[in-house]
Amino acid sequence: MLTTNPFDDDKLKEECGIIGIFGVEEASTRTVLGLHALQHRGQEAAGIVSHDGEDFHAHRAMGHVADNFSHHDVVGRLKGRAAIGHVRYSTTGETALRNVQPFFAELAFGGIAIGHNGNLTNAAAIRREMVKRGSIFQASSDTEVIPHLMATHLRGNVVDRLINALHQVEGAYSIVAIAKDMVIGVRDPLGVRPMVLGKLGDGYILASETCALDIMSADYIRDVEAGEMVILDKNGVTSLRPFSPTKHRFCVFEYIYFARPDSVMEGVSVYDARKRIGAELAKEAGVDADVVIPVPDSGVPAALGYAEGSGIPFEYGIIRNHYVGRTFIEPTDQIRHLGVKLKHNANRAKVNGKRIILVDDSIVRGTTSKKIVEMMRQAGATEVHMRISSPPTSYSCFYGIDTPERSKLLAARMSVQEMADFIGCDSLAFISLDGLYRAMGHTEGRDSKSPQYCDACFTGDYPTELTDQSNENITQLSLLAEKSA
Repeated sequence: MLTTNPFDDDKLKEECGIIGIFGVEEASTRTVLGLHALQHRGQEAAGIVSHDGEDFHAHRAMGHVADNFSHHDVVGRLKGRAAIGHVRYSTTGETALRNVQPFFAELAFGGIAIGHNGNLTNAAAIRREMVKRGSIFQASSDTEVIPHLMATHLRGNVVDRLINALHQVEGAYSIVAIAKDMVIGVRDPLGVRPMVLGKLGDGYILASETCALDIMSADYIRDVEAGEMVILDKNGVTSLRPFSPTKHRFCVFEYIYFARPDSVMEGVSVYDARKRIGAELAKEAGVDADVVIPVPDSGVPAALGYAEGSGIPFEYGIIRNHYVGRTFIEPTDQIRHLGVKLKHNANRAKVNGKRIILVDDSIVRGTTSKKIVEMMRQAGATEVHMRISSPPTSYSCFYGIDTPERSKLLAARMSVQEMADFIGCDSLAFISLDGLYRAMGHTEGRDSKSPQYCDACFTGDYPTELTDQSNENITQLSLLAEKSA
């Protein structure tokens, strides 16, 4: 039996990835390709809903895209020139087929399916009130409140009802929806989660990242703007602004870790951003050493930037086994003892007798970092210095990134020196918050009065209300968290 890798709980987990296509032949096939490109954003489940002008067609399944959408008899049933797709990593709601998106509902105006990247911070409160009034929920995901809110709004067309529903929710979201004759994309007013618009032939595509456009050979047009609703239909592209303008707070962790390095977000190359962060880190926290080594794969661009900025040679001192996303055997105590070696192995020829600098993107619980440092010492490293291309992760995220509760975050419990002692490295340094902002092109650093990004996982400065964290809703939220654990 395949089981989830037990050594991946020391990273911030991916969120979700979404695709929307209108006016393209074999839209579902293109959607599969796009979901392949976005697989890094969610690896628990995948789903596609298409429309052929008359009927909706759907397929949802647990597991990877390739495991569930590689057969013609599956994709062939998803007919039509319009489709939406979703890859999921659960941040609310249990890991179960009933929570696999896109969600489909038959409402008064007809059918609609919705896929969501992000997290609604008042979903538990809304859900509780709607259940009291007689609503029946089929899933435990926060996304399901949106079609319920649409159903209870008794006036207007699908666009009017979706706008009304979104005015009642808080948090972060990029959403794709498909109705009878249109595909809709919308970003939350703060633009926390990403979405781009592309063109393929006479049709249009919405996606979480530009890498999904690339795999389809589609042309990138622009990012969907914060608070914008884009409607794709027979008339082309229609843009609406249903929300009051507010300060843009895009998630800075997309640049640090989540997005694929070959994507472009908000006009910025993710790969180049990570290299600049590494160079800034070298400037802030240089140390004498013989070699710079990335913790693969997410630490590679930052390590390259660090090496270039410091003048210290870059080497692959750790080799990653790419086939351990899921283990092929039950994780017994003996296998658990092997720890990180199932996924990473020291390249002894580049480590032995060297003073090394390990570059990684983040430290969450610290357990994997500790094992990697130990591995480097066993491979003969004389000194091990860790450099992290993000500030300390001290707060939980409530906007669609699965982070442990704050008490389990190493940086929330320890000083940097205490963390270094726990991990076992000779020195430990994180990029400063201002250094991160400088690397992103803000030469004066972070504007504390009006931050340029959402950086709540570092600062605790949450840009929206956290209704479900209030005392009256904490019990419900805890139940959802237990289901998603």
